[in-house]
Amino acid sequence: MLNYVQQGDSLTVTAVADTLSGDPILVGHLFGVATHDAPAGQPLTIKTSGVFDLPKLSADEVTVGGPLYFDAAKHVLTGTKPADASTAPFVAVATVAAGNNTGSVRVRLNGVAI
Repeated sequence: MLNYVQQGDSLTVTAVADTLSGDPILVGHLFGVATHDAPAGQPLTIKTSGVFDLPKLSADEVTVGGPLYFDAAKHVLTGTKPADASTAPFVAVATVAAGNNTGSVRVRLNGVAI
């Protein structure tokens, strides 16, 4: 295929804030996990697919297969669907259950925020 560019599971974007390796990142409608540290405004490679342990709102109870939304203000995933999807878009699905009082959840990334 002459028009093939890349696999797309890792993309280079501009860091929207100071970022640490492993941080969940939302850039426009792209969602991924930082592969390295980067200061705001610098190139940052993010993984847009795969399974990761990511921070979640500890009060949320998440079931296997449950949708997860990214709360950019708190920098965590939440199982609570917001009234306005632009404030916390759908970004991943839980691959294991995570009860309340747990600060992380194992997820499969969507790669895009919808």
